[in-house]
Amino acid sequence: MLKAIILIGGPQKGTRFRPLSFEVPKPLFPVAGVPMLQHHIEACAQVPDMKEIILIGFYQPNDELNRFIYSAQQEFKIPIRYLQEFAALGTGGGIYHFRDQILSGGPAAFFLMNADVCSEFPLLEMLQFHHQHGENHCGVLLGTTANRTQSLNYGCIVENHQTNEVLHFVEKPSTFVSDIINCGIYLFTPDIFAHIGKVFQRNQQEKIQEELTHGKQMPEVVRLEQDIFTALAGQKKLFVYKTQHFWSQIKSAGSAIYASRLYLKQYHQTHPERLATNQGGTPKITGDVYIHPTANIDPSAVLGPNVSIGKGVTIGGGVRVRESIILHGAVLQDHCCVLNSIVGWDSTVGKWARVEGTPSDPNPNDPYAKIDSETLFRDGGLTPSITILGCNVNIPSEVIIRNSIVLPHKDLNRSFKNQIIL
Repeated sequence: MLKAIILIGGPQKGTRFRPLSFEVPKPLFPVAGVPMLQHHIEACAQVPDMKEIILIGFYQPNDELNRFIYSAQQEFKIPIRYLQEFAALGTGGGIYHFRDQILSGGPAAFFLMNADVCSEFPLLEMLQFHHQHGENHCGVLLGTTANRTQSLNYGCIVENHQTNEVLHFVEKPSTFVSDIINCGIYLFTPDIFAHIGKVFQRNQQEKIQEELTHGKQMPEVVRLEQDIFTALAGQKKLFVYKTQHFWSQIKSAGSAIYASRLYLKQYHQTHPERLATNQGGTPKITGDVYIHPTANIDPSAVLGPNVSIGKGVTIGGGVRVRESIILHGAVLQDHCCVLNSIVGWDSTVGKWARVEGTPSDPNPNDPYAKIDSETLFRDGGLTPSITILGCNVNIPSEVIIRNSIVLPHKDLNRSFKNQIIL
């Protein structure tokens, strides 16, 4: 018997995903036409003997989350529960806090994954790899190859090339350690809780000392990467399974467009019915495009590649959309052009207007390049990136919005470039 735990996090200050996360919890943001979290759940539901999927985070339970859980249970025919942390407890603290719930029913092992990654989720391969390495270890980490420079932005894994044992683990090192990086997807046996427990007890002692000495309240945070993996590396307790399939983080809105492209490409194998095709009386499709059945699109529009059109969207004649996500209820009026952008819920782009961003894709000439975690500001100005329109934004006719972030409920009256419009 197996279980899956997905860490969905919670509302964060200064997140790079705003203004989109104002309206919907980040894990429910649609990527390639379905909520980001649904890709994880679908992969877990395909693993034989999967008994339950548990979501752990510190979002307040809300209607949106409850509706998503209910519909996912109906679609995938598997129990799904949400367990709310009282505070952010870290990647290890959350699962340790709810260990009794995770271990109820006696699972032989459980998958643990972060919600903010996109992947082909090779869970069956990880399970097979886990069985091949005997019963004495307590975890398998999913790894992938990055280039030397970008590996410094991730947890780096040094492995024994013969046995795939994790010999050394460093979270975001300052100098090059290894080109194998941690993907944030794991398979653990229940033994992992004994190791987390030791760290938790030690932290408790330090917390009591700190509070007695300085009167400072310290949170009960346990981080798998820094506290657990670093200590267990080299003890024949952890192994790394390296995937050749696609993998990317979804930390910023720009990376959501890149993740959408990866999932749309995967739909050729997994969900060809979700991809739009060229037919009489339909818009011209180039490349991979997802169109929600309720969208109303003029046949003279040209869409793609990498376009996702949400529920109830209206697109007028002569519109061009490329490398963009159009969220539900948006209206793109005649002859407007949307490139490398996310158009928010119920927003309107006027006639002959142009909404354009700068793509933040990995280097296409480097097979191991990953998407860079872009900083919002560089050299005193806004870093050129995709353009984001929050919900209910009105762009007038015949203006250009380029490399800008527009917060919700704004009526613009002129063109903007490289600005955050509050």
